[in-house]
Amino acid sequence: MEQISNQQRDKFIMDSLNQGMSLSDVQKALASDYGLRMTYLELRMLALQLQVDWHKQDKKKPEPPAPPAETQDMPAADETSSAGEQDAVPAEEDDYADDEAPMGGQGPDLSRTQVTVSKLVRPGTSLSGDVVFDSGAKGEWYIDQLGRLGLDLAEGSSQPNQNDIMLFQLALRKQLQGY
Repeated sequence: MEQISNQQRDKFIMDSLNQGMSLSDVQKALASDYGLRMTYLELRMLALQLQVDWHKQDKKKPEPPAPPAETQDMPAADETSSAGEQDAVPAEEDDYADDEAPMGGQGPDLSRTQVTVSKLVRPGTSLSGDVVFDSGAKGEWYIDQLGRLGLDLAEGSSQPNQNDIMLFQLALRKQLQGY
């Protein structure tokens, strides 16, 4: 096993991830090829600082099968309003469909809920950042190492209402899509 510098290690990680290799496989390759042992979390945090095309990590969804011959006279999925046809909508168009329903069909206005992701991670968390709710409440959000979402309200801040929480979760999801 050869020694590897930090710069070579970073390049190996970045190149491997950009080729579509999973973090687990990169972790195994570092251990077997270079004798470099890293925890999954350490590797993930290091990889976040590198120029990685995370879309290559997304699993390709299989194409839906062609409709049977006897259903070809039926209207296309986008011409129906059936809830059963929801799976036919591409993921990009469907991301918030379920979350918008409680608001009476008017989609949520995420522009009034401000969510930021901190470049520095709070101790004991995987990700963290700040939020300013539509109602004016402020706080710090975090995702702990077990993937649980938490919120610490700023001192003197009011309690966010249910709509604030819903809009926050939608805005956070949208913000984290690139991670």
